[in-house]
Amino acid sequence: MNQEMERHNCPKQHNHEILGSTKISGCCEFAHNHRFATVSGEAIPCDGSHVHEVKFTTDSCNGHKHEFCGTSGPAIDVGHGHHVHFAKGCTSNDANHKHEFEVASLIDNPVCENRR
Repeated sequence: MNQEMERHNCPKQHNHEILGSTKISGCCEFAHNHRFATVSGEAIPCDGSHVHEVKFTTDSCNGHKHEFCGTSGPAIDVGHGHHVHFAKGCTSNDANHKHEFEVASLIDNPVCENRR
């Protein structure tokens, strides 16, 4: 396992909660956005850090919803042995449009103490 993951006392495999809102799409009375919440996949070692698979389906708005499947960016240290991940992309094209989003995950395991 890579050094970034080894420096945590938490289990090396871990997930992150991810929640957010898409950017607004459409105009006039059709302008809207969607919300989403998910849990990432397990850590995938990558270039000296790790990433996570991110999949979600948005809430339903105006009779439709969107999906996304992709990968987060590498770990971003936030101190005290914890980290987050950044993810951005576009949802699936449904009802003749799609939505962009940018989101940071929540910290890996907020109740795990770092005992370095």
